Amino acid sequence: MILVCGEALIDLFIGAPAPTGFPAEAVAGGSPFNVAIGIGRLGRLAAFLSTLSDDVFGTFLAEKLAESGVSAAYLQRCPNYTTLSVVATNASGQPRYSFYAPNSADRALAPEMLPARLPPDVNAIAAGSYALGVEPIASAIEALLRREAGSRVISLDPNVRPRVVGDLKAYRDRFEGLLAYADIVKASDEDIELLYATRDLASAARAWLALGPKLVIITRGEKGPLAAFGDRIVERPAPRIDVVDTVGAGDTFHAGLLSWLDANDLLTPGAMAGLTEGQVTEALDFAAAAAAIVCTRRGANPPSWAEVEQFMASRA
Repeated sequence: MILVCGEALIDLFIGAPAPTGFPAEAVAGGSPFNVAIGIGRLGRLAAFLSTLSDDVFGTFLAEKLAESGVSAAYLQRCPNYTTLSVVATNASGQPRYSFYAPNSADRALAPEMLPARLPPDVNAIAAGSYALGVEPIASAIEALLRREAGSRVISLDPNVRPRVVGDLKAYRDRFEGLLAYADIVKASDEDIELLYATRDLASAARAWLALGPKLVIITRGEKGPLAAFGDRIVERPAPRIDVVDTVGAGDTFHAGLLSWLDANDLLTPGAMAGLTEGQVTEALDFAAAAAAIVCTRRGANPPSWAEVEQFMASRA
C-alpha cells in the first residue's frame, strides 16, 4: 500500500466573466489528494493521511477518495473549513491558482495526530506540495518521514505554490532537508525555476541526487521527463496530444510512476538502489502516458491502468 500525505481541497474553476459574474465549477483537488486518487484509479492499493473538514466539501472529498478505492484508515475529520483554490486557465491550458486557506482543514494535521506505527503492508509514503511548508502539517509530515526513512520508499514532490508557502528560500531549505529521507523526488521544470532561478535541469537533478534520493525526475511538459539516477541521465519524449488543460498532470505522473514501480515489485528501498536504465525508461513512459491522458480531459481526472495501456498501444 502507498500512503499519500498532504492537502485535499476544492478547486473552483472559473470561466470568462459574464455580465452577472463568473461561471464556476467546484471539483475535488489538492496535489497529494490527486496522487492518491491517481494511484487508486490505476488499481494499486493507496491510503490518504490528512485532515478533512466536517463541512460539505470535506464530505465530498472523502466520498471521492472512497470512489477510487483509497483507504480512509488514516483520515481524520476536523471543524476547520476546506481550502478553496480558485483556478483560471490561460489559452494554452496552463492553470493559475489563488488560494483561500486561513486556518483551513488541510493543514490541521499535527505531529501528535500521527499513527503510532504503520503496518508492514505500507511499502511507500508519498508527500509534497504546500503541505511541506505550512504548519502544523509540515512538522507532522517531517516527523513521519524521519521515523519511516529506510524502512519504506519515500517519494517527494515540491509542487511549489509561492502564494501559500510564502518565503521560497525557507521552503527550499526545508525541502532540501527532507531529501535525506527520500528515495524518489519528482518535480517540474517550473518548480526548479522557482526554487533556484535556473533552467539547468540536469544539474539541479544531480544536486538533489547528491543529497540522498536514488531517483530524481523532472517533468518538462511537452519536452517529456528527465531522470537522474546513479551516474546517468535519461530523457524521454512526451506523447503528442491535443491539450485541454494541464490541471493534475504532474500529480498523475507521480501516481503513474509509483504505481508502475509498485506493480513491478520495485517500490522497496533495496530495489530503488538498483534500478536499471530499462526500468527507469519504462516507468517514465508509463507515467508520461498517464499524464498525457489527463491533459486531454478537463481537470484532474486520472486514467485507469487499462486506459494507459490502450493509449500506449495506440502510439506504439
